[in-house]
Amino acid sequence: MTFNAENILVGLIALALVPVIGWRVWRGIRYGELPLYRTRVDRSVGAEKFNFLLGLHVLVMAVIGVIAVDLLFGLGLKERLL
Repeated sequence: MTFNAENILVGLIALALVPVIGWRVWRGIRYGELPLYRTRVDRSVGAEKFNFLLGLHVLVMAVIGVIAVDLLFGLGLKERLL
């Protein structure tokens, strides 16, 4: 595989993860429950802990989305940031 083909492959895999994480965030907002490894964390644990985990999910979704767009369209964000 060439370097460009690897970027496209990894970008497509990252792009496929965005809706999965988005679905988890949507379920967390709607039902008040987030999957965490083999357990589930709900709002009864504490609003601060739940909101922090929900925020982490949103942050990870955004970062993976930016990485996917960068790899698929060759924006060169990695080179600009490092």
